[in-house]
Amino acid sequence: MTETLERTGGEPRTHTGPMKLPPRRVLVILIALILGMMLAALDQTVVATALPTIVGTLGGAQHISWIITAYILASTVSTPLWGKLGDLYGRKRFFQAAITIFLIGSAMSGLSTSMLWLIISRAIQGLGGGGLIVGAQAIVGDVVSPRDRGKYQGLFGAVFAVTTVIGPLIGGFLTEHVSWRWVFYVNLPIGIVALVAAAIVLPGNLTRIRHAIDYWGTVLLALGVTALVLLTSLGGTSYPWNSWQTYVFGACAAVFLLAWALVERRAAEPILPLRLFTNRVFAATSAIGFVVGFAMFGAITYLPVFLQVAKGASPTGSGMQLLPVMAGMLVTSVGTGFLITRWGRYKIFPVLGTAVMTVGLYLLSTVGAHTPNGRMYLYMVIFGVGLGGVMQVLVIAVQNAVKYSDLGVATAGATFFRSIGGSFGTAVFGAIFANVLGSRLATALHGAAVPAGLEGSVNPAAIATLPAPIREAIVDAYSSTIGTVFLWATPVAAVAFLLTWLLPEIRLRHTIGDTTADTVITRSDAPASIASQPDTASGTPTAGEGTHRTAGRHRQG
Repeated sequence: MTETLERTGGEPRTHTGPMKLPPRRVLVILIALILGMMLAALDQTVVATALPTIVGTLGGAQHISWIITAYILASTVSTPLWGKLGDLYGRKRFFQAAITIFLIGSAMSGLSTSMLWLIISRAIQGLGGGGLIVGAQAIVGDVVSPRDRGKYQGLFGAVFAVTTVIGPLIGGFLTEHVSWRWVFYVNLPIGIVALVAAAIVLPGNLTRIRHAIDYWGTVLLALGVTALVLLTSLGGTSYPWNSWQTYVFGACAAVFLLAWALVERRAAEPILPLRLFTNRVFAATSAIGFVVGFAMFGAITYLPVFLQVAKGASPTGSGMQLLPVMAGMLVTSVGTGFLITRWGRYKIFPVLGTAVMTVGLYLLSTVGAHTPNGRMYLYMVIFGVGLGGVMQVLVIAVQNAVKYSDLGVATAGATFFRSIGGSFGTAVFGAIFANVLGSRLATALHGAAVPAGLEGSVNPAAIATLPAPIREAIVDAYSSTIGTVFLWATPVAAVAFLLTWLLPEIRLRHTIGDTTADTVITRSDAPASIASQPDTASGTPTAGEGTHRTAGRHRQG
């Protein structure tokens, strides 16, 4: 491994590159990373089924969406910084730091005595969660070649799918049988195990480049994104769209993001290098990830609400009824990962995935209080199948298309845009839900006052105590409102489908580090030749691949 001297302040630094590790060591590392990924993914959705109970305890129903938005927003704005810090100083120490911050936020969330305290604590959790997700995905890039990365990222996708969907189940069970506070306390033992495992098994010298942190870029990007999310979440709900507050949010977002772009052009080590956007794969995956995150988080947030209010499910029951989504995601995430490793092709999966996801969202928009459960579960499976074919594939594509020195920041960028899409989706769909629900309730109650405790609230227990005619009218209002949310999510997913056709397909490398050339797969590449390719252990290149693979082996040696 070559050493180069790069000076910052006159001090030589060691540059370390990708590592060649035995398969057993890679497997142990992956287990440690999966524990970290579980924590971050779990807390994106674990509170969904606990929201009504939390609101009943702490109040502040008008801020309910911020319990989720605060986590996703903090995770979003911190991911580029985590990625860059890992590139510069080594990923192990910052992966451990992310776990520690996450555990502090979890403890604070469980101890919350007010809605404001809980929202702040969730933001601290999100700061750590951003580092966990990007750290885990980037470390995989350190120890596994792009061609082999499909099956490993497929496992990550499966973990993400399982924990994202099983989160509401765990949250509902703990809320119903223990306390909603244990929704956050449950992270502590898992996090401690992950912290110890990371300290023992992760190599300490994964990556290190010259030290220069883009502080101004980090601050300006965080402020710009925060202003945008405040605009989308508070506009039309807390403040009218034509109010001075929304104008201020919009102006701040424009000013901060423009200033960020100007700063990035001059920064020695930009937090999110603008040159990455000239990479067609990075630009396409960022756009697709944003739109998929927008639709995904908006939908998953409101499925438990629908099941509790419209179907009368308990918190635990609503979590159980989300298992069809998990099953669909699990099958396609693992399956596409292994197929990518076998074929060396990836574009077809996000194309098909976004198409199926769009159909699933539309079908879910037709579900009402009286829809048979079997049909509803089928629609959930379809939605999950679509999601499973998209998310981790985008990470594989972008890691394969950038230089090794940009691995961390490119991975962070892909995660950043998916997360910011989730922030926007949760905020925008929350605004749609709040606005539509008010008018639907007024119509359902024929102008009568909304029963006390239900103004803008989601309280299934209170709804269950109402007289039958009023209860049915309110349930119908909630059901139709949530159906509207899914209907709005459908064209968003359709946009993601259109964007997938712009994703270039570059043949997956067999080496972990950089290669001298990229092979763009064209339509003339017959699928049959792909299916007949040897695995990564083979030493014989196939037609159309010889130059690329030979160059890769030369540089690896």
